[in-house]
Amino acid sequence: MIPPTSASVPRRTFLKQSAAAAAPMILAPRVFGAPGGTAPNDRIRLAMIGTGRQVFHANLPLFLGPKEVEVVAVCDVDAWRLDQAKKRVEQHYAHHKSGTWKGCTTHRDFREVLARKDIDAVMISTPDHWHAYMAVEAAKAGKDIALEKPISLSVAEGRAIAEAVKKHERVFRTDTEVRGNRNFQRLCQVVRNGRIGKVQRVLAGVPKDQPPRKLASAPPMPVPPDLDYDMWLGGAPKRPYTLQRVHHPKGGLNYAGKFPGWMQITDYSLGVFLNWGTHIIDIVQWALDTERTGPVEVEASADFPGKEFLWDVPTRIEARYRYANGIELTYSAAGRPFVRVEGADGWIENTWFQSTGFKASDPELLKWQPGPDEIQLPLLSEKTDFIQCVRSRKETLIPAEAGHRTATICQIGYIAATLGRKLKWDPVAEKFPADDEANRLLTRPTRKPWRIQV
Repeated sequence: MIPPTSASVPRRTFLKQSAAAAAPMILAPRVFGAPGGTAPNDRIRLAMIGTGRQVFHANLPLFLGPKEVEVVAVCDVDAWRLDQAKKRVEQHYAHHKSGTWKGCTTHRDFREVLARKDIDAVMISTPDHWHAYMAVEAAKAGKDIALEKPISLSVAEGRAIAEAVKKHERVFRTDTEVRGNRNFQRLCQVVRNGRIGKVQRVLAGVPKDQPPRKLASAPPMPVPPDLDYDMWLGGAPKRPYTLQRVHHPKGGLNYAGKFPGWMQITDYSLGVFLNWGTHIIDIVQWALDTERTGPVEVEASADFPGKEFLWDVPTRIEARYRYANGIELTYSAAGRPFVRVEGADGWIENTWFQSTGFKASDPELLKWQPGPDEIQLPLLSEKTDFIQCVRSRKETLIPAEAGHRTATICQIGYIAATLGRKLKWDPVAEKFPADDEANRLLTRPTRKPWRIQV
């Protein structure tokens, strides 16, 4: 584990502790020239599992660029999207010759990818309900894993990922670009170095979900010939196909526009509260130095659409948390992605994607930089972090445990809103003490054969 990094720990001590904590894991033989492998400078052979709009917007371009990586396989249940991804990869390598790249294969079933011994790592960019199962299976297959946020839809799923990554000694990166934002990094450095005094309260928000859509407005439709709909559903409940449940059969790879329908349906997602929340709550956890723990109390309220709605994620949700040290966190779908930390001596705030969103009680805080004996937090992209750690076998900036703890905060807030009452939370046991009703919601029902086994 990475040791605590509070302001009371001198930076030189912290760096020594971190070096010891980040001991190498099992080496990937093909990448690092172990017996039977190839030379240490060989490229990481990567497969893309899921080839939707997020892949074209954010994931595939950033893996095609680095010389340390070769994208050798793409996988999707939608044949049209799969074909588009293959074309994108081949167009890139046609203009950037590689002596080792031998082509890009296509797969409709992710298990074919995981069975390949020549693949070192996977980037999983599927709908949320597939994340945990695929990540656990990838760890068991000996693959390093970059996994789109949120890494899970339930606390039990997230714990399974963390345990599988640990058991099989894999490199894991929670794929969110949020720590690559300089202003969020500066905010966290200001807080962690005590520049606003003892933290008292945190406010955080994300954009709003789309309005609910009634089932009657989305009647059952024939399944498009390009789509393996049963595989798309996976462990989720059997439901009739309709366009508003999945994604557009052709097109829709442009990042601009509305979210796909599945992001509004609780069978596959918990809406922006979890999906966007794992960006923003990660910054809260980073700022508070609580990446491997969580709050001890939560209460929440929400407006849930009725059973007649297909798009049924809450139209409004707000949660209030309390940490063991007394810090209070208020988190809601407020319409903008922001974090504000308030301390005894001031406050600092950043709104993502707003050029004027970086603010503080004292403007000098916005320019402040830590000295040599103060906490200096890293600033690098999520893909660079993953690639470097696959090669070094060190822990990434947002490993499975940290990604799981961030998702957990959103998930227990959702549970509190569902039950409509205040809940105690034990972040060590990851249970609601003496509350069977709440604890039953820590897992999600899953259809065979897609039940997770670490």
